[in-house]
Amino acid sequence: LNMVEFNAVSPQDIKDKVDTLCKLLDECVENQTNGVIGYQLTSDKSDILKIYAMRKKSVGLLGNVKGSQKPLAFAEDTAVPPENLADYIVEFRALLDSHNLQYGMFGHVDAGVLHVRPALDMCDPEQEKLLRTISDEVVKLTAKYGGLMWGEHGKGYRSEYGPEFFGEHLFTQLRKIKSAFDPNNKINPGKICTPIESKDSLVSVDGQKRSYFDKQISIDVKTSFNNAMTCNGNGLCFNYDENSPMCPSYKVTGDRRNSPKGRAGLMREWLRLQESKEVNLLEVEKELNKGEVITWWERFVHSREKKQGVYDFSHEVKASMDECLACKACTTACPIKVDVPTFRARFLNYYHSYYARPLKDYLVGNIENSAPLMAKFARVINPIVKTSLVSGLIKKTVGYVDTPQLSIPALNKRVNKAQKFNLELLKKLSTDEQNDYVLIVQDPFTSFYEAELVESFFTLITQLGKKPMLLPFKPNGKPQHVKGFLHEFKLTAKNAAEFLNQLNDINAPLVGLDASLVMCYRDEYNTILESNRGDFNVQLAHEWLETQSFSALKAKQINTEFTLLSHCTETTALPKAASVWKNIFDELGLTLNTTNTGCCGMAGTYGHEAQNQANSKALYEMSWKPIVDKNKPEQLLSTGFSCRSQVKRYEKFKPKHPIELLAKVLS
Repeated sequence: LNMVEFNAVSPQDIKDKVDTLCKLLDECVENQTNGVIGYQLTSDKSDILKIYAMRKKSVGLLGNVKGSQKPLAFAEDTAVPPENLADYIVEFRALLDSHNLQYGMFGHVDAGVLHVRPALDMCDPEQEKLLRTISDEVVKLTAKYGGLMWGEHGKGYRSEYGPEFFGEHLFTQLRKIKSAFDPNNKINPGKICTPIESKDSLVSVDGQKRSYFDKQISIDVKTSFNNAMTCNGNGLCFNYDENSPMCPSYKVTGDRRNSPKGRAGLMREWLRLQESKEVNLLEVEKELNKGEVITWWERFVHSREKKQGVYDFSHEVKASMDECLACKACTTACPIKVDVPTFRARFLNYYHSYYARPLKDYLVGNIENSAPLMAKFARVINPIVKTSLVSGLIKKTVGYVDTPQLSIPALNKRVNKAQKFNLELLKKLSTDEQNDYVLIVQDPFTSFYEAELVESFFTLITQLGKKPMLLPFKPNGKPQHVKGFLHEFKLTAKNAAEFLNQLNDINAPLVGLDASLVMCYRDEYNTILESNRGDFNVQLAHEWLETQSFSALKAKQINTEFTLLSHCTETTALPKAASVWKNIFDELGLTLNTTNTGCCGMAGTYGHEAQNQANSKALYEMSWKPIVDKNKPEQLLSTGFSCRSQVKRYEKFKPKHPIELLAKVLS
């Protein structure tokens, strides 16, 4: 895949250059020469940026190849005079092919720079030796074509070749510069050169690498924690773009330990240390998934030692994991698909078998069990938790703030008898009659804290000529997973999956309203239940609405342009969601503007935890507040419950879900 970019002072000059190239390419396509099978031409800035984004991500994607052999950047960034590049590439490929290696190759023709990443398994002693062999051969080849080992980046395991390539005089000048800025050799010691007075050695191809430590982790453990072990350090998670959902915890703290790359590195070292203590982590996990593995007294002793300052590397890992919002942006935005929430949950599960949990973890983990009970007494509970005395007590004892208000009237008071779940009725219906129904899967947030949204969805479904039916509330387990209650989560998931799988034979769609819980059915259930997960499929509202026709419906004419702010889990896992909502609004003659945003800072219960208040507010002000401030309250729509709650907390108004607006304008 070749990308050609032209720059010029005048449009005519650009046109002449492009026309000349296109004529040549047309001849190649017609005559089937030079390997050219086709081409595309664009001058659109957004398209150009997409092409460059694709190129940038492709580098990271190289590390996502299957198997233990991963492309490594030890012989990349070589540069030869551009007129020698073609011959150089031919010989370079022949060199790698002679060792039967797979590799990625990309570069810059105009500068003669080539990036090559041969795939090696550095935990295999023989392949580790091959790294030296290839390095030496690449050095000879690059010298043959009058090139350098450092085209543009000047990094990597190539320092030992520096004196030969640069010559004694120039290399001495480099060492003097190093002495002026880094006399103690602290910054990338030995990566390019050492200070002139230093006796330190240059970094060697044979030097110690990460694989030295990774070899100390058993293959079974590495395979099991593949979502941490495969991080190749591409660094796309070091992202400061306020309108990108990628890793909000890194964005707000600026601490690399709080990035997916940082957490993967901490996790790898933690796994190695468990092996060094002869802890059979996978066996311990099996026991944990059955229940307790140590007594409460042992946990008390360990927790007391923690308070006394007894060091445990686990505390460093825990500190990083506590900053994670479990938003899952890393699972899709990272080209390697480093899945922090999954290995985070496993770590917390193990950590809290050894050290006591804070009270707030139990509050969050049991929210799906307590919410249905509290909803019955909403008129009593709501005014009590709003008082400064009770809210202050909750903050001090539990570490939880800004408790949301329960819905009044409750959802069960808004549903008529025909809309309540009746499996016997559904089974008696024909397949066509079943298809007239939409089965609504409840979640604890919209059902008990935002019942008006569920009611609006009932209205919208009816307006579309379908019959809504509310399934009984079954805990999903997402809050348990976030806090690392994996034993309890597995039981919850098993119970929910058994119920939902009963509905497989009913020809009616299952639809949920909360993105994070619906995605939990798809992702975390697969991980924890494996083959026992079953085949049930819960759609999000926009996925079902996309299949419906709005052409027969007429919306009230509203001279308002609406702005949609999307849930970050939805944005990363289902990037087309916003365009689906826009298409629906277009079909109804309504104007919906979509915009890119980062995380709102709430992320489930993260923003309700007292320890996270500063970060939660900073994230909101970083990405959401500027857009909120530009729009009137009645213009704003948002698909995430936590997002709507965050806006309400800081702006004192709550944006509507697109469903609420559609139900209103179609009524």
